[in-house]
Order: sequence, then C-alpha cells, then structure tokens
Amino acid sequence: MTRRTVRLAHVLSSTALAAGALLATAACAQEDGREAGAAGISASPAAARQQTESPTGSPTGSPSGSPTGTLTESGAETALITAADIEDDWTQVKDTEAENWHDGLLIGKVDVSDFLSAKTDAADCQRLMDSLFDDDLLGRPSGANALRGFTEGDSRLLYQVAAYDRTDVQDSLDWMAELPQECDQFTMTENGEKRTVQVTESSLPSVGDAREGLRVTVRGPVDGTEATLTLDVAAVRVGDNAITVTAGGTDGDEDDSVRSAVQLGTQRLQDVLAGKSPAASPSQFD
Repeated sequence: MTRRTVRLAHVLSSTALAAGALLATAACAQEDGREAGAAGISASPAAARQQTESPTGSPTGSPSGSPTGTLTESGAETALITAADIEDDWTQVKDTEAENWHDGLLIGKVDVSDFLSAKTDAADCQRLMDSLFDDDLLGRPSGANALRGFTEGDSRLLYQVAAYDRTDVQDSLDWMAELPQECDQFTMTENGEKRTVQVTESSLPSVGDAREGLRVTVRGPVDGTEATLTLDVAAVRVGDNAITVTAGGTDGDEDDSVRSAVQLGTQRLQDVLAGKSPAASPSQFD
C-alpha cells in the first residue's frame, strides 16, 4: 500500500476512540513527520533492500514439496480466508474499508537513544512501525495481491495474499526474526506524546516454507487517556508467495485467531497454487 493521505476508514464509538483504538485520518503533516522521523537513520542491510520496490522477475523454482503454480489475481482472491476460517465471532467488511485501516498509535518517531546499536536498530524498528501502519510488512508485492478484513468488537484482522520476489520476501522474514532482539522495547514520539513499544516473538503452526510471528504492544496517551494497542502479526512464505495476518486492537490477545488463519490460510494458498479448489471452511476448530 503506497503512502498517501489516509481517509477515515472506519468510525468507532467515542468510548473506543478514548481507549485508543484509533483509525488515523493521518493528514499530510503526520505523514511528513513520520518520514522525517526516519530520515538520517540507516537500516540494516535486509531492511534497506526492502525499502525499495521489489523488481518483477521470473519465478524461481520452488523447494521440494512446494506448489509451483504462478499466483494470479483471481487465485489470490480465491486463497483469501473467510470468517469461518478464524476462531471467534469475526465479521467480514468491505475490501474498500479494510484497505484504509490505519491505527494512529502506530505513528511516531523512534527514539534512537534507546538502542545500543543506535541508528541501525532504530531504523529497523521505525520500519516495523511504518509498515504496520501502511500494511506492507513484507514490502511491495511483485505480482498478484489480494486482502480481506474482519472486525470483532474493537479488534480488527487484516489478511493478505500476495506474490513476491523470493529473495525479497525471505529477506523480510529474516528481518522479522531479528526484531524481538533489536526492538524488544523502545520509545517513539508523536506530537510531543511518548509511546512505549514492546516486540516479542510468537509461535506459529509449522506450515509453509518459512514463517515468522510477532506480538507488538504500543502503550501511550490518546487525547489525554492512556491506551494499549496489541497486534499479533504473522507472515508465511509459500514458494514465491506469502500470506500476512495482522490482528488486534485495544481488546488485546488475538493469537488464537491468527494461528487458525495461518493454519487454514496456508493450506488454501497451497491448494490454489497446485490448481486445486480450496477445501470448504471447517464447521469447528480443534
């Protein structure tokens, strides 16, 4: 998703807004401020490669046992999960609504002084926060791309399926694997308000060719009221393609929903790449 002036995507109750489950209207000044916050900070080699658009190239061979089909736009749509594929009582929203979801608590300039490795680690943490806001955790797709959004109370779940260059998407997964150490806890500032961010590793089902899971917790004031945003994030590579799941809000833990989305979503993608019709959604979970 390109950086652009963000339109208000989803209106929450005033109570939810006070709790900090913000959908930022992120005006140009905020976007410019965030860009300026990252300026002058050199990211790690893996992060630097991902900050530019991945070139579209010929697909490379898949590892033994991986599907070898090329992901098409219709295939990406077919590979998307439904509300029946994830635990709890999620409701699917319109794609145009999900495309414009943005949480204001994710905006801010990372404080370089929090890091022993200073600018390099700070840049990786800045990239994490910016990519969570922009919904491009694995970088820009090089091919087909589809997404679907779900809501449950004050929580949201965004599910994406996309084709990438193999090297770029694996670099992104390698970068994610380092974040719990590089960005275990840091501070960022937006409009004079300080927010504390914690990043921890989360476990995922053993699916796909490679996978990484994170939990990102942001604590800070929103309009004078302390709020906590918790996001569970997962990415799974299947050949040159990947699924990405981001779920959370002020309600907190969405780990079970993310795990079920990863488990069933990976199988759907593998079926599509193998030229099969994905299995019907389960009626219950184990």
